[in-house]
Amino acid sequence: MPAIWVQGELSGFVHHSSGHFYFSLKDKDAQIACVMWRSRTLGLTFTPQNGMKINVFGSVRVYEKRGAYQLDVIRMAPAGIGDLQLMYEALKEKLYKEGLFDVSRKKLLPEFPERIGIVTSLTGAAIRDILQVLNRRFPAVVKILRPTLVQGEGAAEDIARAIQDFNDYQNVDVLIIGRGGGSLQDLWAFNEEKVARAIFSSTIPTISAVGHEIDYTISDFVADRRAPTPSAAAELVVPVASDLKKTIHRLHRRCRTSLPTHITLRREKLARLQKSYAFRRPLDLILEYKQGIDDRFHLIQMSAHHSLSKNREKLSACDKRIKAAHPRTILQRGYAIVSKDRTHKIVRNAAELEQNEKLNVYLGKGSFTSTAETIREDDSFACSAAGTEKR
Repeated sequence: MPAIWVQGELSGFVHHSSGHFYFSLKDKDAQIACVMWRSRTLGLTFTPQNGMKINVFGSVRVYEKRGAYQLDVIRMAPAGIGDLQLMYEALKEKLYKEGLFDVSRKKLLPEFPERIGIVTSLTGAAIRDILQVLNRRFPAVVKILRPTLVQGEGAAEDIARAIQDFNDYQNVDVLIIGRGGGSLQDLWAFNEEKVARAIFSSTIPTISAVGHEIDYTISDFVADRRAPTPSAAAELVVPVASDLKKTIHRLHRRCRTSLPTHITLRREKLARLQKSYAFRRPLDLILEYKQGIDDRFHLIQMSAHHSLSKNREKLSACDKRIKAAHPRTILQRGYAIVSKDRTHKIVRNAAELEQNEKLNVYLGKGSFTSTAETIREDDSFACSAAGTEKR
């Protein structure tokens, strides 16, 4: 059979653990069973709810095990709320880009709140469920209700004003904001931008508890915590008083049994310290440390003197080597320095001399002028000097 569009009211909706949708479409005259497989549900942009008017596109098939007809749904869309869904997605994208959903900006819930603010309808099922759970889990907690409209005209403004009222009041530890289940139109107040911004601006930690577990609203993304139902919000916000009492009693018993043991151990340790040498003869211990300091100081002095003596010996040896290498010392051993009288160039080789060239001769003490009369280029030390002038 070719695929067709069918419009009707959604009834008996079941979201199976396999991911498939099972439900019925009905009108005032008839109904038909429907199935939508998991692979086709992944692209949905809304959450199906009982009582919602929807359009489905699919083919009629026979479910052989039951011998019954059912509609194999390919596509599903809300009927008459398409504009709302588009508004929802557009606002969600806008607030996400502004950072209103940022996890790092969310506040921690108090562990043991004393006063809880509640923003919901005075007559709805949500307030009854919240109070019932709070009274069962922690009766001593103070509950403060700010009644509000939760659907219809003016509901969003009333909810935003209630959140601001609690922030002006400031005498509560946490806020529960929500209502019971309903259609997308019924929950629309919690998708309004003014409500989202009021929750984001709250200095009091907030819990969004709107509708059933499958319902998601803008307030769920903005609030510090999301609870799937109002009852779950009440369970989330307070511990069970009886469990706390059991824990306190258990810790008290542990203290009573373990504390004497700890005290005994500390007393024994104190007694050992009191008997120790440091406590019995504190002056002797101080004198021992003082003597140790003196010994170390003496070792330092000896080491310094030894090092100084070695350095003095090295310095003296260096001084002797420098003096021995000084030209004057060499001249005093009988050597002389010869230079040309005209150019003052030191003569190192007899070949550099000219016949009768005037020379300057420097001795260990004093100097004189000589003339080169006989020039020999061999290694003989015999020489003759004439016309000397003493200086």
